[in-house]
Amino acid sequence: MTFKVGLLGLGTVGTGTAQILLDATQRHPLLKELEIHRVGVRSLDKPREIDLPADLLTTDLESIVTDPNIDIVVEVMGGLEPARSLILQAIAHGKHVVTANKAAIARYGAEIFTAANEAGVYVLLEAAVGGGIPVIQPLKQSLGANRIDTVIGIINGTTNYILTRMQNEGADFAEVLADAQRLGYAEADPTADVDGLDAADKIAILASLAFGGRIKLAEVYCEGIRQVSAADIAYAERLGFVIKLLAIAKRNTVSTENAPEQLQIRVHPTLVPKSHPLASVNDVYNAILVEGEPIGQVMFFGRGAGAGPTASAVVSDMLNIAAVLQANLVPVPTQPTQAAHPLLACSHQHYSAIAPMTDLVTRFYARFLTKDYPGVIGKLGTCFGNHQVSLESVVQIGNQDGLAEIVVVTHDVPEGNFRQALEEIRSLSSISSVSSVLRVL
Repeated sequence: MTFKVGLLGLGTVGTGTAQILLDATQRHPLLKELEIHRVGVRSLDKPREIDLPADLLTTDLESIVTDPNIDIVVEVMGGLEPARSLILQAIAHGKHVVTANKAAIARYGAEIFTAANEAGVYVLLEAAVGGGIPVIQPLKQSLGANRIDTVIGIINGTTNYILTRMQNEGADFAEVLADAQRLGYAEADPTADVDGLDAADKIAILASLAFGGRIKLAEVYCEGIRQVSAADIAYAERLGFVIKLLAIAKRNTVSTENAPEQLQIRVHPTLVPKSHPLASVNDVYNAILVEGEPIGQVMFFGRGAGAGPTASAVVSDMLNIAAVLQANLVPVPTQPTQAAHPLLACSHQHYSAIAPMTDLVTRFYARFLTKDYPGVIGKLGTCFGNHQVSLESVVQIGNQDGLAEIVVVTHDVPEGNFRQALEEIRSLSSISSVSSVLRVL
């Protein structure tokens, strides 16, 4: 009982996927039922790391998604187009789809999953978040008995690598980024990574699964790491923190008839206490911490990218589809042979309400350059007090060229209050600049 696979893309992930399919030894026996039928590539003449029969390769990608012999289309091309159009064409022709494309799913997921539900096919995306870390299916299946309250993750390896090196070497962002690009850990255009856009795509997907509602990507707050300095890293260390780019999704309120539930969904650099499980996740590794009731905390950890890890996730989705297809070929009395598997299909249709950032309650770290006048700390305290901002710690560090550096960490405070206090502080004649503002976990 063979299921034919059409592979769109034979780059890093596509090659890794093909290598697993061609070497089923000591893997799950169902893997032997998956057969590579066609492979879509940009160029037929490009040298490749894998030896495939020439007649499997084609540059006509539409011929794959419309081929009546193909059961599963695997999209590992990346990018928005033609990936989106090809996925929709595959669905329209009754193909199940496996994709690693977090950008397309985060932006066009509503369109794609609506089409899939209407066509009675599956679209699986384990590889879209966290590389080889199994987190998508656990949220859909293993943790399905839980009321998920929070999903917090380090889900971009490039930024984690940069911040880890800044912490270990005391280097500034621009210096480490340039070296990361030279070593291949960062793209020539690093915008999606260092500005938090990649992490925003991924947390939108995780939030949708965890909280059972569609997410509008434009409502996800996104802030990158370009403004994190070596000084911030050093001060965080002295205060007992490390700085990580966190992607956070959590329930903001309990739903009532008069106050519908809202979610917080945000990406930003964050001071993380050294005792927190995510604080020790370094270099290119990813980790996702899930909190729910009754399970408590569980954390998923591993490599968030690369040929092997991502291909592992792609093939796991293919096996899930093959298992369902194989089961549906055996008639079950009083049950339709093509009934959607409730733990694989996307069932939610509504959009979740996202709370504005001004409603966020969190701690803050702020660093000020001030003129070295008597009473400056007192004036800062007064301004914060005027807006009900309580200070957890205040440290004055050094004195250079007549300017003192003052670092404060607040207690939990509404973001709106904190921002109003900053505006008042900026108007003080004794304040030279607000050098840095970061949130604290």
